Amino acid sequence: MLNPNVDALDTPAIPLAGSWAELYKGEHGPLIDLSQAVPNYPPHDNLLKELANASANPENCGYGDIEGEPRLRHAYSVYASQLYGAEINASQTHITSGCNQAFFATLLAVAQPGSTMLMPNPCYFNHKATAEILGMRIRYVEADPSAGFLPDLSAIKAAIDSSVSVVALVSPNNPTGAIYPTELLESIARHCAEKGVWLILDETYREFGDRGSPCPHRLFQQVNWSDYLIQLYSFSKTYCIPGHRLGAVIAGDNVIGGVTKVMDNMQICAPRPVQIALADQIPRLGDWVMANNIMIAQRAKAFTEVINQTQGWAIRSLGAYFAYVERPFLDVDSITFVRKLASELGVLPLPGQFFGETQDQYLRMAFANADLDAIELLPKRLDKLRF
Repeated sequence: MLNPNVDALDTPAIPLAGSWAELYKGEHGPLIDLSQAVPNYPPHDNLLKELANASANPENCGYGDIEGEPRLRHAYSVYASQLYGAEINASQTHITSGCNQAFFATLLAVAQPGSTMLMPNPCYFNHKATAEILGMRIRYVEADPSAGFLPDLSAIKAAIDSSVSVVALVSPNNPTGAIYPTELLESIARHCAEKGVWLILDETYREFGDRGSPCPHRLFQQVNWSDYLIQLYSFSKTYCIPGHRLGAVIAGDNVIGGVTKVMDNMQICAPRPVQIALADQIPRLGDWVMANNIMIAQRAKAFTEVINQTQGWAIRSLGAYFAYVERPFLDVDSITFVRKLASELGVLPLPGQFFGETQDQYLRMAFANADLDAIELLPKRLDKLRF
C-alpha cells in the first residue's frame, strides 16, 4: 500500500501533457511546445567549458558540503546582496538540487505537521503537491483576474489564522506570469511577521520580465527579515542548466540549519561539478543574462500580437516566462481541449485545471520556450481547432 498522501496526488503534469504531444503526427509542422518552462537556447560556452572541466576532475567526485560549495555560496550571496541592496551573507544561503527541492526541504524544515499553507489560486502545482505529501492543509486566496491575478491583501490577512504556518508565493508568478509589486510583497511580509508566519517567496523567474526597477523588492533591507522571510531561487532558468538541477535558499541561520538537517537525509549535497563551474561565471555572465531577457521580451511581444489577432483567445496575464490565456470552446474542459490541441494541431500548452479547480477557462502558455518563427505559426493552428 502506498502512502495515502502520495497515492492521492495528481499524475505529474508535464509528463501527462507530453503524452498528448506524442500523439501528434506532424501534419502541421513541428510541435510548438508551450508546456514546460525550460530555456530552448544553450548555456553560455564558457559555462559549458567550466562544467566539462569540473566534471572531469576526480577531486569533484566526492561528497561536498551539505549547504553547497563555499565558492558558489559566496558568489551567490554577493550577487544577491547587490541585487537587493542588502547584506546577505554566504552563511544565509543553501544550495539545493533545483528549486523544487529547495521548496520541499524548506517546508519540511519550517512547517508544523498538520498546519495550513496559504497559497493564491491559481497556484504552482508542485508547491501544492509538496504540501499534500507532507500532510499539510492548503487554504487558497483567490488571485483576481481583474487585478492582474494578484491576491488581495485584505483577503490574505483574513485567511491567516492560528493554523497557518506558511504563506507561499511565486513572483514572477507561475502560472500567470504576474510580478508582485514591491508594496504588496512588503505588506504581506509585514503581516506574516506580525502573525509569526513564514513567507516563502519563490523567485525562480526573477531575471525575466520587466519589474520596472533593478531591485525586485526591498524585503531583505528590513533588519528583521530573517525572522519571517525565506527566499527560493533556481539557477536552471537563468543559466540554462535545468538538467543539472541547481537551486538556492536564502534564509536566516536557524532556517538554513534546519534545511541542512533535511538535506543530509535527502541528498547530502547538490551536484558538485555544476556548482563549481557556475561559481566563477555568475559575475561574468550578467550581460549574457540581460541579452536573454531582451530576447524573451521580444517573444512576449510577438506572442501578444499573434494572440490578439486570433479570434476567441485573450491574454489575461503575461510576464516573465508565461502567459495566462483565456481559451474558446468553454463547453469543453481544459484537459480535453489541450489533448486535442496537442495531438491534432501540434500546440502544447498546459490546461488551467492543473493550476486550480476554478481555472478551467485558462491555459498556461510558456511563450519563452518558443522562438519567433514558432510563435508566428500559432494563429493558423489555433484557428483550425474545432470541437
